[in-house]
Amino acid sequence: MNTQPRVALLIETSGGYGRDVLAGISEYSRTQGRWSFYVLPRAHDQSLPNMKSWRGTGIIGRIESKKAAQMIGRAGVPVVGLDVSPDMLNLVRSLMPVSEIHPDPRAAARLAGDHLIERGFKSFAFVGVRDQVWSQERQRTFVQHVLGQHKYSCEVFNLSEVTRSSEYGADQKELIQWLQKLPKPLGLMACNDDCGREVLDAATVAEISVPDEIGVIGMDNDSVLCDLCNPPLSSVIPNARRAGYEAAALLDRMMRGEKVPSQTVLLEPTGVATRQSTDVIAIADEHVAQAVRFIRKRACDNISVEDVLKVVPMSRTLLERRFKKLLGRTPHEHILREKIERVKNLLTTTDLTLSNIAERAGFDYVEYLSVAFKRLTGTTPSQFRNKNFRRQWGNADS
Repeated sequence: MNTQPRVALLIETSGGYGRDVLAGISEYSRTQGRWSFYVLPRAHDQSLPNMKSWRGTGIIGRIESKKAAQMIGRAGVPVVGLDVSPDMLNLVRSLMPVSEIHPDPRAAARLAGDHLIERGFKSFAFVGVRDQVWSQERQRTFVQHVLGQHKYSCEVFNLSEVTRSSEYGADQKELIQWLQKLPKPLGLMACNDDCGREVLDAATVAEISVPDEIGVIGMDNDSVLCDLCNPPLSSVIPNARRAGYEAAALLDRMMRGEKVPSQTVLLEPTGVATRQSTDVIAIADEHVAQAVRFIRKRACDNISVEDVLKVVPMSRTLLERRFKKLLGRTPHEHILREKIERVKNLLTTTDLTLSNIAERAGFDYVEYLSVAFKRLTGTTPSQFRNKNFRRQWGNADS
């Protein structure tokens, strides 16, 4: 391609997810000598410039309406979609070939469920947005995970599609009444951080203690919004920067004339940002809860089960039996899981060597870290980093 790429971006800029996607696109464009972009600094604006007169060469967008889909279809340039609903994607693909980068909703919902289960919750709930396919998909996976795999109960509540104006008050009243009727303690997943904020607002009005009575986790990890919540909201971290980077890389291939078949690339989330809304151990057995709190705080200090027994007045056999019954794993396995979570965080947020990471996560040997990591995650540390670490996206597996 002899001319500078000119790419129109249909991506909202008001939320953390959209801003991180834009950061990933920008990072890729810098590796190619800079692109020119069309982007409107406001939320969810689905309009394009005149692509012919603007000399546009490509589009990256979330494609949220039939009007936007038709407009994109008429543009006559390569397109990569981001987190597009199945209906919209099918509509655009009826007009032209389109590939898509999509956060894996099933992996995200499972991660949220596991986060709440690990905190000892045995009753669950999901709050979503009515008539939204992406919310329904997260709801279905979360319910299947906690109900089907773990045999726990799960209640569901759906907010109105638009809860920022006239529907907000009615939604809040119904949500408060619903929360009051649910069994406690309760682990609750909200379909996104906006819904999580509404749940926390309703819990405050209902005088329901968070996280002691209800632990709440959102999705998308909009750090500003999550920190504004009372208490601060835990949230699943999507790999949004990589989504932007991969979308730009895919579009670049298409703009260079490469024939790319229509495809959907799923990106798994990178973890959970734990904040106060789930910082609880919802276990009736106070000794096990005390042990779990100690392990969470000291796992990376190279502790052993013997160290745990020094703060919990019971025999090792009894402690292991109660851990197995309440958490489904032994104290040793719980220590290892906490250490591996620390490793995953360091792999995706720093450029530390594996040797330094092993030291910080409490592993005596890199070799043992690698074996344990592969056993628990199904991948090696280097493969995990290449897939998720933003500064190495250029070498990442697609």
